[in-house]
This record gives sequence, structure tokens and C-alpha cells, in this order.
Amino acid sequence: MPPARPFWNMLAPGTDAPRFTLQNQDDEAVSLPEEGLAVVYFYPRADTPGCTTEACSFRDLWDEFAARDVGVFGVSDDPVPALATFAEKYDLPIDLLSDTDGAVSRAYDSYGEKNLFGNTVEGVFRNTYVVRDGEIALAYEGVEPDEHAEEVLADIDSL
Repeated sequence: MPPARPFWNMLAPGTDAPRFTLQNQDDEAVSLPEEGLAVVYFYPRADTPGCTTEACSFRDLWDEFAARDVGVFGVSDDPVPALATFAEKYDLPIDLLSDTDGAVSRAYDSYGEKNLFGNTVEGVFRNTYVVRDGEIALAYEGVEPDEHAEEVLADIDSL
């Protein structure tokens, strides 16, 4: 298996991926596919610098992911209208999914207390999973937005 970032508090490779259906930026219900490969990346807030960098990286490699038949899903606790604005502003082809109550993010160990500008808040952690046929194949905790999409794509090629 290719190297991945540590997954101290994350779902481990080989475990079942939690099923979900969430609304995307177009207010359409989107579910995690039961078969094939999918990237499920969690990000704290739409249209902030790091989240924009990460989303645009996946956008820029969209054709590469599509050529490998890999779905890409970005999950945050933003409401659908904020996701729609974000997707339109940056021409994002990715399904951006609204998890306003954090239930899906919690199921993926990607939601909880964190320190933000000296304050403790609850929110989405910047984590990524690659899911293959309904199981966690790769897990990345606390990712850096720069070049993360390239890292994921290279690791997918090593599966």
C-alpha cells in the first residue's frame, strides 16, 4: 500500500466507509458510490484561502481523476447556497456536499473541537479518504492543501 499520512484518530484502511447522502451545491442528493473509487475530502470552510487552494487543485486535476473513473466529493458544514457560490466563483466541477449538522464528518472522524485564532470551536477537520468499493483504502489526516490532489492521485495510481 502506498504511504499515506497518519490516521491516529481516523478510520483505518480496510474498514467500511460510512454511507451517506448529502445535498450538493446544486441542491441535488448525492450518495457515496458503493463500487469503484471515490475521494472524500473534508474541508473547514468554503471560499477561504486553504480550502480554495485545495478545491482548485482537485479542479485542475479533474480530467485526471475522471480518466481513472474516480469521483471527488468535498464535504464541509457550509449550507448549500454558500457551496453554490463557491463552486460558481471557482468553476468547480467537484460535488461539494453540505453537512451542516456535521453528522457525516463525525462518522469519518473529521469533525470536532479545534483551535481557531485562540478560540476553541467545533468544525470540520481537513482530512481526506480514498474509498474503494465501500471500504477505506487510504486516509490522510490534517492535510496541507497545496499539492494534496497530486498526492492523492499518485497514491491512487499505486493502489
